[in-house]
Formats: sequence, C-alpha cells, structure tokens
Amino acid sequence: MNLLNRISDRVPPYVALIPVCVGVFVAADDQTVIVTVLPQIMLDMEVPITEIDHASWAITGYLLGYLVGMPLIGRVSDVWGHRRLYILSVLAFMIGSVAVALTQSLNWMIAARVFQAIGAGALVPIAIAIVGDLFPRGKRALPLGIVGAAAEAGGVIGPLWGGVIIRYLDWRWVFWINIPLAVLTIALILLMLRPSPRFPASIDVVGGALVAAALTCTTLAFSRIGSFDWLGGAFVAGAVLSLFLFILRQRSVTAPLLPPAMFRVLAFVTANITHLLVGAALIIGMVTVPLMANTVMGRTPLEGGLWLMRMTAGIPVGAFLGGLMAQRLDLRFPAAAGLVFSAIGYWLVSGWGLDIGEPQLTLHLLVVGFGFGLLIVPIALAGTETVGEDIRATAASMVTALRIVGMTFGVAALTAWGVARFDVLASDIRLPLAEATQTRAEAQAQIDQFTDRVNDAGLTLFQEFFVIAAVVCLIAVIPAVLMIVNKTAARRPPIPTGDADVLRDRQGDA
Repeated sequence: MNLLNRISDRVPPYVALIPVCVGVFVAADDQTVIVTVLPQIMLDMEVPITEIDHASWAITGYLLGYLVGMPLIGRVSDVWGHRRLYILSVLAFMIGSVAVALTQSLNWMIAARVFQAIGAGALVPIAIAIVGDLFPRGKRALPLGIVGAAAEAGGVIGPLWGGVIIRYLDWRWVFWINIPLAVLTIALILLMLRPSPRFPASIDVVGGALVAAALTCTTLAFSRIGSFDWLGGAFVAGAVLSLFLFILRQRSVTAPLLPPAMFRVLAFVTANITHLLVGAALIIGMVTVPLMANTVMGRTPLEGGLWLMRMTAGIPVGAFLGGLMAQRLDLRFPAAAGLVFSAIGYWLVSGWGLDIGEPQLTLHLLVVGFGFGLLIVPIALAGTETVGEDIRATAASMVTALRIVGMTFGVAALTAWGVARFDVLASDIRLPLAEATQTRAEAQAQIDQFTDRVNDAGLTLFQEFFVIAAVVCLIAVIPAVLMIVNKTAARRPPIPTGDADVLRDRQGDA
C-alpha cells in the first residue's frame, strides 16, 4: 500500500480523475441501457406483454436503488474515506451486474438491479467529493464539469450501446461487460488516486434507514399517483411517518446523518430546491419527446430514441462548458443561463407541428439539453462548497437525490394530469359508427377525420407538456439566483457534525 501511495502521489489530479469518470460513466450507462434490452429480456424470460408494468420494474427498481442508499453511503464515505467507499461501491455494482447476468427470472433480475443500483447511485456523490480531495477550493468547477459530462454521456450512450449488444450478442453481455470495466476502474483508482482524508465520527445507521424508507415510500407513492388507492395512501403515510421519525432522530443524536446546520446555509438549500425542479423539468422532456414521436408523429421507436438523443447529447457538452464558466464567473450566471436556455428550447418545441423537420428538430432539442448541462456544475458547487469539508459527500448525495425525487414526481404528475387533460381535449370526439347508407369512401373519410382529431388532441397535450416544462425551468431561476457562493462562503469553517469535530484527523484510507 505504501508503494501505491507513493505512485498515486505523483499522478496529476486530472489524470487521477480518469478512473473516477470511468466508473460514473459505466453506472450511468446501465441506468439507460435497460431501455433497449428490456424487450429481449421479456422474450427470453417468457414474460407476456400484459405484464409490461411488472417488467418495467427493471427500470424503476434501478432508479429506486440508485436513490435510497445515497444519503447513508455519502455519510459513510465522509467518515471512512471517499476512495475506499468508491471502490466498495464499484464492487457492489459489479456483483449486482453478475447477479443480473446470471438470473433466470424477472423477479430475481429486479432484485439484482436494485442491488446493482445501490452501488451505482453512490458513485456520483462520492465522485463529487473526490474532486474536493484532488483540487483546492476555487479550482473545482472544471473537474466537476468533467465528472458531470461523464455521467451524462453514459446516459446518452446507454440505449445505443444496448442496441449494439443485442444486435450481435445476447442481452446478458450488457452486464457481463461491466465486470472487466469495474476491475479496471478499481485497479486504476488504487494506482492513481491518493488516499482520501477521513473524518472519524459516529454513523447514524438508524437515520439512514429512516431516510431510505422515506425516499422509498415517496417514490412508490408517486408511481401510483395516476390511480391513487389504499396502497398509494399507505405509501404516503409511510413517507410522512418515516420523515417525521427521521427529523426527530436528527434533533436528538450527537452525530446526525444530515446536520441541521446544513439547512441554514442558503446556497445549500437553494441548490437542492433548484435540482428538485430541474429533475421535474428534465423528465418531462425525456418522456414526452420519444412518446410524441412514436404516437402523433407516427415515427418508429428507433426514430423516437434518436430524437431523445438529440436532446441528451447537449447535456454533457453543456456540463463541460458550465464547468469552464463556473471557474471564471459567479456560478449563478451559468445556472440561470442554463435554465433560460432550457425554457427557450422547450418553448420552441411546444410550437412543433406534425410536419416538424430538420434543422429545427435538432436545434431545438439541443438547446434544451445544453441548458440542462450548464446547470450541473453550479448546483454541485453550491451544494458542496458552502458546507464543511467533512460532509462533502453527504451534501453531494443530498443534492443528487433531490434531482431523482424531482424526476419521479415529474413523471407521476405528468401521467396523472395528462390523462385528465386528454379526456377534456377529446371530450367532443366521437367514435365514427358505420351507417348502412354510407359508401366505403365516406366511411373511410369519417375514420380519417376521427384519427386527425385524436392526433390533434394528442399534439395539443404534448405541446402543453413542453410549456409546463418551460414554466418549471423559469420558476427554478428564482432559487438558482440565490445560490450565492463567494470567497467568504468558501472560507467558512466546517459545519458542526457532532463528534466528527472532536475526532477529525486527516488520516488516509490505506
């Protein structure tokens, strides 16, 4: 280990960041790769199309696992060392990948995906904290942009990667390929990344379990918002109870999982609110763009996926440029600019007709994605630079989790409101009934008119979705301009986190 430490001490920080970005990229890739391989999985496991809602838990379960472990694992990494927990998270992701590849049933695969996602979900907040280990304050914006670009690029490449794999190989190879990538990542981290500072403290495992329960119940409640029943009510009650017990515990323990003082820092609070709104606005586009293409536009699923890629391709570009801007400017400028860009892009998309073509299609979607990319670094900086060095990963996990909560709420609210709104738009549309006196041409004309009116109602609904997304982006500008991180904030002492302040010593995680 001493030899490895001597080697890593000589590695330039940007080079040491490479394996961190590789891990983040692969984890993000697995979040979206499932979209293209799920039909093949259903066929292989003989899952009927009528159980698509059950099969979709291969996607939902990953998001759930990605979310629920973040706060606790983030705190553990602050205490035990960021490098150590990053390696353990990659190992968990690798074991989960093996379990998915070996599974023979859908239920076991869903369970394996949840376990895989717990490791994957920890990588982004720990990577953000590792940037703080490698770079001094004031020099972290660009490397954060690189990490953000890697994460978003993985999400963009995922569906294409899955399509290539199932074209030439079995779907299980999507997960088998993760193994050598994970081993390579761990080896490079041990070789290139110096041991992280550690801040010994008690870990509030009970608090972590309560916040995980609250996040799980909230996610499940959102998933049932369109057909709210007694089970949905039970999830809401569970979320409220878990949150209440969590707050009580945080006020009573000496080393809380989320120190209450964090929530008295304006930049941290507004970064979380901004990310919550960004998650809701982003998911509207990610769901609506391919859905609109495949329905009222009459395009193939492949074309719908390529439309979405036009939007998501702009995100890593924006993330990198956002890092450059945040390095030189007040971070509120790229944050507000990104939200305005995305709002303008959504407004342009809301004006699409059924005959939309190039170059408008690509340009409008790129503007949306580019705007969301600009936000990544400012939000990460506001969420981590104004808290103590000993809780960077904890703060980063909170900020990251709020975006996923926003996405979950956004898609649930979109579904519930969309169904009700379409009923209103289509209320005066009547199914054409054939009459004995009608000619074939007249009957066909009636059917065509009916189809056109349904498509018009659907197009209007999708246009309204994009207007709503634009409005959410503009609302998010308000908390974004309050994310004040200045030299005074950068020098502020660490927020007290209980016995971490007594026991703090910067020993490396061997």
